[in-house]
Amino acid sequence: MSSGHRLRDVEQHHPLLDGEEAAVGSAAGETEQVWFIQDGCGMVCAFITWFLVLYADFVVTFVMLLPSKSFWYAVVNGVVFNCLAVLALTSHLRTMLTDPGAVPKGNATKKYMESLNLKPGEVIYKCSKCYSIKPERAHHCRSPGSPSRFQPPPPRLVPNEHDHGVVSLPCSICKRCIRKMDHHCPWVNNCVGENNQRFFVLFTMYIAMISTHALALSGYQFVTCVKVQWSECSDFSPPVTVMLMIFLCLEGLLFLTFTAVMFGTQVHSICNDETEIERLKNEKPTWERQVRWEGMRSVFGGKPSLLWINPFAGLRLRRLLATRSRKAGPEFSV
Repeated sequence: MSSGHRLRDVEQHHPLLDGEEAAVGSAAGETEQVWFIQDGCGMVCAFITWFLVLYADFVVTFVMLLPSKSFWYAVVNGVVFNCLAVLALTSHLRTMLTDPGAVPKGNATKKYMESLNLKPGEVIYKCSKCYSIKPERAHHCRSPGSPSRFQPPPPRLVPNEHDHGVVSLPCSICKRCIRKMDHHCPWVNNCVGENNQRFFVLFTMYIAMISTHALALSGYQFVTCVKVQWSECSDFSPPVTVMLMIFLCLEGLLFLTFTAVMFGTQVHSICNDETEIERLKNEKPTWERQVRWEGMRSVFGGKPSLLWINPFAGLRLRRLLATRSRKAGPEFSV
């Protein structure tokens, strides 16, 4: 068994084996917390995302649908659009508040190293920022001022018979090493990694869908209002109605382009079992790839079903409400 697989197995059963480091916290303690990154730029971007979605919902509901003379047209489109908006915002929340797969901090201690029972000649990687042993395919979330996120790792060290090789990697927005890290997305104020990639894919899919729906409704509204008096199309004045709809169209085009491209990129990466970082670094896979449906099942879980597109699946609301606010470094519980 490779050292990467051995490390992953040991971390799963023995997350931390030493309490000497002040920054060390148990993995069980971290899983009880709701993950949240205290990054100013990310929080502003997340707020803008919510504001734009709610703005689109306002324009569609109060400018286009409620003044409509067709009852069923307004009801059907209102229900569909608002359901998609709720699914999109729920996916955004779960992407932002889910631990993306952070490696326990500070577990690169002497006692932990001894517990791995590594053989002479085996090499493991240690992050010089969060002082954790990096499992295979894990990357540290770097800050904009850190070295390039896609910089290749240094050469592996070959230890002597009395030591084990530990390669320190320079690295931070999340300030953590993330398993299968794809990228850090400021719009969700979190890294996209092993545990929350599914929610990120759903977020991009639902945003693309409501953007398409909003553009279709805007086009129909413009055509309808041109044939009659603009004052009959909306409860707002004609100039205000036109400005609101023009901004909605610009927003819809921008969101549709961005999220559709991101959705296609994510699905392609999942089907090829390759993260964005690994693709840009042109890494040769040292792991057994899960291609196509195997990769999709590994991310979304189980056989294809409606649960794949349900962002509420697996949500433990009781545990979420029972957890109290308590700061703990770059992330804290809510």
